[in-house]
Amino acid sequence: MVNLDERYQSYLMNPEKKFRIDGVGERVKAYGWHCEDGSIVGHYVTTENYKLFYNMNEQFIRMQPIREVAGVAAE
Repeated sequence: MVNLDERYQSYLMNPEKKFRIDGVGERVKAYGWHCEDGSIVGHYVTTENYKLFYNMNEQFIRMQPIREVAGVAAE
């Protein structure tokens, strides 16, 4: 299982270190395990504008705009 702290903690501690999403630098705000039906199926990384989902093999699955995650339809 991937060590999320080892992989993402430096993004939280260093505001200059950013994820590149479609050529734009995004600060990481949070990360954690993603569960479905009571089982861990992967992890997520939350940036300023997106929530990114990865499976247990660390492969990118999908991306959601934060506004959509918060329950507000994206314009």
